Amino acid sequence: MFDFRTELQAGLEKLKLTVDEIQLDRLCRFAELLGKWNKVYNLTAITSDADILTHHLLDSASLVPYVREIHSNAVRVSDVGSGGGVPPIPLAILRPDLQITAVDAVSKKTAFLTQVAIELRLSNFVARHARVEKLNGSYDLITSRAFASLEDFVSLTKTLMSPSGAWLAMKGVMPDNEVSSLPSGVKVEQIYPLIVPGLSEERHLVVMKPAV
Repeated sequence: MFDFRTELQAGLEKLKLTVDEIQLDRLCRFAELLGKWNKVYNLTAITSDADILTHHLLDSASLVPYVREIHSNAVRVSDVGSGGGVPPIPLAILRPDLQITAVDAVSKKTAFLTQVAIELRLSNFVARHARVEKLNGSYDLITSRAFASLEDFVSLTKTLMSPSGAWLAMKGVMPDNEVSSLPSGVKVEQIYPLIVPGLSEERHLVVMKPAV
């Protein structure tokens, strides 16, 4: 029998992430809420508990070890095209020291994210219903997962990036064509292969920074 909590904990251990019981509770509850709201709001095509664990929670968690490495002093993080809350909800749970703003242009999705933040008592998380190009502010890290091409991602968010900040784009296969199409003023700092427990598909994290 599939035990979601046990499998989640085992996956997080493989990612070398240390979590407490409250964080585990919140991650499990997030998965429950995603499944419940998805029946009405169509937030994700992934519906089985096992796939939600690997494709959403552990996939999101694979980002966490790199966040401190890429920007050890990061405080303000924005995730664009947040959809059903991956990766920003798991990131907010696993890194409570970060202040995370999730942005989506679809109101039902930000309504869901706001409800999740309330139920899970995530004081470091806020959802914004807006088009990303209309936002103001400055962020140390800007993340995305299945949002847009790298070119569109950085072009739409460049006014939000702090001078010492970085873009973190979660991708599937190596996006060579997208990298070659990046605009001037943006450099690829590193591309990391992401190893997600229980997931055989390719995953990569593309780290970009403003070119000096």
